[in-house]
Amino acid sequence: MQAERVLPGHAIDIARKLQHYVVEEPKSARQFLSSINHESPIQSLDLATLNEHSRADELPALIAPLLEGKDMGLISEAGCPGIADPGADLVALAHQKNIRVIPLVGPSSILLALMTSGLNGQCFAFHGYLPIEQADRSKAIAALESESFKRKQTQLFIETPYRNDKLFAALLAQCRPDTRLCIATDITLETEEIRTLRISEWKQIAAPDLRKRPSIFLLLASH
Repeated sequence: MQAERVLPGHAIDIARKLQHYVVEEPKSARQFLSSINHESPIQSLDLATLNEHSRADELPALIAPLLEGKDMGLISEAGCPGIADPGADLVALAHQKNIRVIPLVGPSSILLALMTSGLNGQCFAFHGYLPIEQADRSKAIAALESESFKRKQTQLFIETPYRNDKLFAALLAQCRPDTRLCIATDITLETEEIRTLRISEWKQIAAPDLRKRPSIFLLLASH
C-alpha cells in the first residue's frame, strides 16, 4: 500500500526526518520507512520495540532519547498507536516527564468502520477481543447486545483473523433477529468490504469470506 493513500503529506514529511522510533515490529517498520523514502539509511535508525510482550519496567529506557531532547516517533502495526494497539502507557510516561506529545493524522480502523457502518456514532464503545471460550464468548455477546439496547450504543470488537468465522457464527446464533451487525474487513486495502445488515438478513445470504482478513465487528440492537 502506498503511504500517500492513508497518510497526509505533513505526517509523511515528519516520519522521513525522525531518527528515533518506538515500533511494534522492527521489520515491518523498516519496510514502511523505506517505502516513504526516509532521508537517512534505514539501518542507521534507532528502532526500539514496544509490543504486547513488553514489560512496564522497560518503558523508561524507551523514552531515553526524548529525555535527551531528541524527537521520537511511535509506529503501530495497524490502526492508531495507543488505540487498540500498544503505546498508551508509553505516552502516559511521556506526559509524566512533561514531554510534548503530538498526534499525527492517520487512519483508525475503528473510526473508519464506525463512519461507514450507518450505526450510532454518537454513543459507542470499543471492547477489543471477546473471550475465546464458546460459553464465555456467548455471555459477552449477550451482555454487549443488552447494553447496546439499553443505551442505544454501538458496540465494536475485533477477533484474531483466523477466528473471525467462529465469531461471526456466534453472533448469528446469539443475537436477536433485528440487531444490526456491520462487518468491516480489510479497511483501506483494495480488498476492503464493509456491510451492515440485520442478523436475520445475514442468515439469508452466504457467509462473508473473513478467513485471515483483519475485520472489525459492530452491532447495534434495534428498538
